[in-house]
Amino acid sequence: MTDFRISRRVFAAGALASTGVVAACGNGVGSSGAATIDARVSATLAEMYRSYPNTADLAQKANGMLVMPLVTEAGFGFGAGYGRGALIIDNVTVDYYSMVKGSGGLQIGAQQSAHVLFFMTEDALADFRRSPGWAAGGDVEYVISNQGDGLAAETTTALAPIIAVIFARAGLRVGATLEGTKYTRIIP
Repeated sequence: MTDFRISRRVFAAGALASTGVVAACGNGVGSSGAATIDARVSATLAEMYRSYPNTADLAQKANGMLVMPLVTEAGFGFGAGYGRGALIIDNVTVDYYSMVKGSGGLQIGAQQSAHVLFFMTEDALADFRRSPGWAAGGDVEYVISNQGDGLAAETTTALAPIIAVIFARAGLRVGATLEGTKYTRIIP
C-alpha cells in the first residue's frame, strides 16, 4: 500500500491553480463592479423567492443576508471556488464580499451555484461584519436543493444563528457545503 501525503505547499499551489481556472468561468471577475454585483444579487433573490417561497419568511426574520449570486467551483484532485456578492441589511446593500473555497480529495468536475446566508441573530451578523475574513463553520445550518422541490426550515434549522440556502446548481460535482469557505469584504 502506498503512503500518499500532500504537503501544505502542494495543497496551496493546487488550490491557487484551481482558483485561476475558476476565476475564468464567468463569476464576475473583471466585471464592472458594484452595478454588476447588485444586478446579479437582485436577480438571484427574485429567483430564490419565486422558486422557494419559504425563503421570503427567512428573509423577513433575518437580521441580514449575504447573497452570493454565482459561485463557480472546479476540481481535479484539488478544488477551488470563487464568487462575489453583497451583504444586505434592511433591503439595502451595505458591503460587498468575495468568497474563496479550497478543497482536496478525490474530486473531479465543475459546478456553479448561488447561495444566501441568512443571519438569524444580531450576534451572528455582528461577528461576520467584524471579522477581517470570516470562514463558514459549525454555526451554519444548511438548507440545500438541487431540484425544484421546496425548501423547508425545520425547527432545528430555524434556531440556527446562520442558515445557508444553496440552490440553482449547474454542472457535475458531488456535494454542497460551505466548509472551507472564506468570505472577505471587498471594494468592487
